[in-house]
Amino acid sequence: MSTTPEALPATSSPVQVRRWRDGHTEPADDVVAEEHPVQLSYQGIPHVVLLATPADLEDLGLGFTLTEAIVGRPEEIRSVELQRPGGTLEVRVDIAADRFAEVLKRQRNLTGRTGCGVCGVETIEQAIRRPPPVGAGPSVAVAELDAVVSELASRQPLNGLTGSVHAAAWVLPGSGIQLVREDVGRHNALDKVIGALLREGTDPAGGYLVVTSRASYEMVQKAATAGVTLLAAVSAPTALAIRLAQDCGMTLVGFARRRQHVVYAHGGRLSD
Repeated sequence: MSTTPEALPATSSPVQVRRWRDGHTEPADDVVAEEHPVQLSYQGIPHVVLLATPADLEDLGLGFTLTEAIVGRPEEIRSVELQRPGGTLEVRVDIAADRFAEVLKRQRNLTGRTGCGVCGVETIEQAIRRPPPVGAGPSVAVAELDAVVSELASRQPLNGLTGSVHAAAWVLPGSGIQLVREDVGRHNALDKVIGALLREGTDPAGGYLVVTSRASYEMVQKAATAGVTLLAAVSAPTALAIRLAQDCGMTLVGFARRRQHVVYAHGGRLSD
């Protein structure tokens, strides 16, 4: 797996603004997050275009390929390479031949919104895809989860600069946060973390995920597809996300903030 040596676009840009506060307006400098179209191709055939933060794009391609069930196992991903044809951003993924045949059947060649989670599916059955049940997974101490939630803000440099991007963190019980990825799209941030774990040869099921967003259905779907047994979100889950977590055996936590959280499904993995 290799990366083109050409530099990626910046992840943020300076802008001049007029800031109003308490009835007073003044010019000021600000910094905003960048988002760029990123094309994912399989065997050289364009598949989907995502709007994403231009960083960790090979991670994004790997994670998306697994969590969208393009492949069933990481071993079916043969290579991933970031290319810059004509100055654009393209992640070229090579997958097993039988999996590529299924991609062609889907006939998906589309443009998605920022980090679209189920963009371009053609049927309800494709959108409401139910992963197999997750395994037993590790137990997580409530005090550790609280510490991770408190620490995560300090592990988000791009959001600290711009205030407009999401983060996903993978946590190893007893060892704390191991990996963080940021992106303007919450789905992208999650896919980047999962992809980074795959590149390292680390099984995502050995730890748990914390995300700085709501726990929508597709976030639970992606995490469960990767085998993760516990997902904690700083905001609320949706009813469909709760039902999926219940069905596949995942522990789902919402409103995970300092010294508080709400358990919505399978709370037995959390211990005092």
